[in-house]
Amino acid sequence: MAEIVRKKTIRLFGGERLYLIAIAKGMWITLRHLIRNILKQDFRTIEYPDVRKEMAPRYKGAHRLTTRPDGELKCVACMCCSQVCPAKCITIEAEETDHPIEKRPVEFQIDMLRCIYCGFCVDACPKDAIRMDTGIYEINAFTRQDMVHNMGYMTDLMDGLRPEAEVAYRESPETAPAGFQTDDPRILGE
Repeated sequence: MAEIVRKKTIRLFGGERLYLIAIAKGMWITLRHLIRNILKQDFRTIEYPDVRKEMAPRYKGAHRLTTRPDGELKCVACMCCSQVCPAKCITIEAEETDHPIEKRPVEFQIDMLRCIYCGFCVDACPKDAIRMDTGIYEINAFTRQDMVHNMGYMTDLMDGLRPEAEVAYRESPETAPAGFQTDDPRILGE
């Protein structure tokens, strides 16, 4: 038979019951910070977008694909990054080649809307083919399809270029992900 245990209740007195003490403490901290900021005039404001914040070296920004000295991608389509990704945002299609490397990716896409920037894909890659060291934190687009970054886009990030996904897809629509619309009036400004 289960034993009944009585829980001891804590009685709050007047000020605690109305949370007046906690509110007064919070207001005092706010007032103290306000006075300190007015007297020091030392605001830590960055004039964004004119001045960009310097990111830490270990900051995980946009993904980029690295290449070998001969210009080929380092990726061997081992699927480690797509398997370890908790958001399942990486899709890879592989093909066999004549080179000493048995496989290479035909298509490599990352859906940036699903990506949680955990960095597991970078840690799992045995060939150091994918990195997140671009320092790019402004990843935006007008449509969902523009947020799917493909192999060409991520290789351009390797070269230090910062292409806009929609611009890259408009210049070469055959590389665009399925569902990408090149005549969307919201984007064309009509």
